[in-house]
Amino acid sequence: MKPVDRLIVALDLELLDDAEAMVKRLMPLGVTHFKVGLNLFTLYGPSAADVVHRNGGKVFLDLKFHDIPNTVGNAVEAASRLGVWMTNLHAQGGSAMMRKGLLFAKGPLLIGVTVLTSMADKELAELGIVKPVKEQVLYLARLAKESGLNGIVASAQEAAAIRSACGNDFLIITPGVRPSSSEKNDQQRTATPAEAVAAGADYIVVGRPILEAKDPIEVVQSIVRELEGKRGP
Repeated sequence: MKPVDRLIVALDLELLDDAEAMVKRLMPLGVTHFKVGLNLFTLYGPSAADVVHRNGGKVFLDLKFHDIPNTVGNAVEAASRLGVWMTNLHAQGGSAMMRKGLLFAKGPLLIGVTVLTSMADKELAELGIVKPVKEQVLYLARLAKESGLNGIVASAQEAAAIRSACGNDFLIITPGVRPSSSEKNDQQRTATPAEAVAAGADYIVVGRPILEAKDPIEVVQSIVRELEGKRGP
């Protein structure tokens, strides 16, 4: 995989026109993977995926399905009809829900969300989960693999343990990735692009550091250089 192929740009924007403009701006750099999340999809529905597809990109539909198994299965089937490359569900929904989703995944990769990168031990304890974050993430990753999913979403801090436990054919998608010059914002378990890939991530998801930059192209080029093991211009 080329370094630029590991980058998924999160289109966490308010306007569909702005999302399409960002896709058109980054595609010439070799960026082909884009995340369409809850905000954009709630506002614009399938059109949010269409703006990526019609410009030659691939869509990671990040809606984190979590419901009864039949409802999740129907939702994954609907995502399949949109022609997306990848979609996800909460592994916390259990094996029956994940297997039902997989049964209806006619095309896209199906990925399990473990523990959100905005959460730490304190937030898990508030929900009555006594395991530390790393243990809970690893537990859910194993459950997702046993249920037949293609991979999981997890922070770089857990990636190495997941890779060791689940093998090289199990995808790890890492959000909360921040270039070294960026702020954490509401993410607690963060890493730089190079740290995430070195830990075992197959793909990294980057949003605000690119979207909010004065020069998004420069930020993407910097990320790609870092993934290539380079520094500076």
